[in-house]
Amino acid sequence: MKTSFLKIFALVAFVAFSSCKDKAKEAETTEAEKAAVAEVTAVKFKADTEKSTIEWKGFKPTGSHTGTISIGKGIVKVNNGTVESGSFVIDMGTIKVTDIPAEEEGNAKLTGHLTSADFFDVSTYPHAKFEVTGLETVEGKTMLSGNLTMKDATNNISIPVTTSIDGDNMTLTSEAFTIDRSKWNIKYGSKSFFDNLGDKFINDDIELKINLVATKA
Repeated sequence: MKTSFLKIFALVAFVAFSSCKDKAKEAETTEAEKAAVAEVTAVKFKADTEKSTIEWKGFKPTGSHTGTISIGKGIVKVNNGTVESGSFVIDMGTIKVTDIPAEEEGNAKLTGHLTSADFFDVSTYPHAKFEVTGLETVEGKTMLSGNLTMKDATNNISIPVTTSIDGDNMTLTSEAFTIDRSKWNIKYGSKSFFDNLGDKFINDDIELKINLVATKA
């Protein structure tokens, strides 16, 4: 009996360790800040809504789910190749699940749950928003800071990004990063709000990766 218990404990520990190891670093999160203002000489780029997406990954003790969300309208202002200001809307109604085949019942069930009041409450909060507050180089990485608004909460996050401009086209891509959903009042299955979940909890961490494509306006 003792040997069996130790084997089970070792397996649980391995799964937990693997899950933590696979997750990206959490974005530095602080209170909302004043939005950045670009110089009048900045060049304006308009988000291409057909090509711009956010990849997401959610975690639970038994595994994870992945998907995408579309980026709606947005503007980024650039001066000498550097982002000075900007904002974009995240269309929460476009949440898709990609790890479950679209034709399977589980896909529609999970998508419905994510858009319900348990999670993002899309009928009440159809859009999220990211608004640039600053850009700086830290330890060789370009760190983009901005106010992320989801549901009824706004927090400032700082994430590593790369940008490139090729003629009239611009791309801004983040490294994968995580946010703590509890800071945006997304409570379902969260140990930050409920004490009696046992192993039925869902991790607070949500992994995100931003892929913004824009053209000169």
